[in-house]
Amino acid sequence: MLKFFIDTNSELWYETADKMNCEIINMPYCLDGELLQADLGRNKDYIKFFERVKNGAVPTTCGLNKQNYIEYFEPHLKNGDDIIYLTFSQKLSNTFEYMKQAIADLKGKYPERAISYVDTRQISIGISLIIIKAYEQYKAGATAEEIIEFVERFRDEVGTYFGVDDLMHLKRGGRVSPTTAVIGTLLGVKPILVLDSTGSIVKCATARRMSGVVKSLFDNVKKYGENVADYPVIIAHAMQEQYANELKDLLVEYLGVDADIRVQYIGPTIGTHCGVGTIGITFHKKAGKF
Repeated sequence: MLKFFIDTNSELWYETADKMNCEIINMPYCLDGELLQADLGRNKDYIKFFERVKNGAVPTTCGLNKQNYIEYFEPHLKNGDDIIYLTFSQKLSNTFEYMKQAIADLKGKYPERAISYVDTRQISIGISLIIIKAYEQYKAGATAEEIIEFVERFRDEVGTYFGVDDLMHLKRGGRVSPTTAVIGTLLGVKPILVLDSTGSIVKCATARRMSGVVKSLFDNVKKYGENVADYPVIIAHAMQEQYANELKDLLVEYLGVDADIRVQYIGPTIGTHCGVGTIGITFHKKAGKF
């Protein structure tokens, strides 16, 4: 049997993941020295996380090591199953070097089993949309090779944009320079970021105030979207319920009341890098456009 693996950096909501019966790799993070694991919102870890960050706690992320990956994969291989794993953007973490080492060791130990993976070139809710559609292929009986082929095509049709309220989190993660972070904070500048075709995070615009971020995100849907209402639209935020709902209202007016528009929290591993106040959106777009 082929086992369908995802990780918690996909931020696929736990209720959806449970219905899909996915195999889940929990990505770790540290909060004031305490090692924790993201859980797709199952125990409301996002609320605890952002409250602590807002009160001054300093979060960091850390990757898995080779043994961690072996512990996730080996029981299924031992049971006679094959594996397909949809990873988050491999441009954004060194953890995949350890994954590849683990796979090499396991292939030597279980040569009759197949372990496949595909880079979604996305992060957070961008992966969620890819997983939702790829899982439909999986349930229809697609092989690992067919799922990989689907993801490699469909990932270019997924647009993920987000606006960040706190530039200091981006500075700490090396996404902006210290000077840019200080000046931008003083001027109230909110960068609009996008996952590009390589899986890298790049700045595509700026906005003033969070109302400007909402407008920019909505404008990107109108500019780059294609058949948007035929796919789930996912809005994620970090303690920005008001603006997330304002964005949803704009989308309902634009797409119609029957559109599948989902609003959820950002998880702690992604929240470590983007910080409190972030809001983002994922939607189906024209291939190759962003």
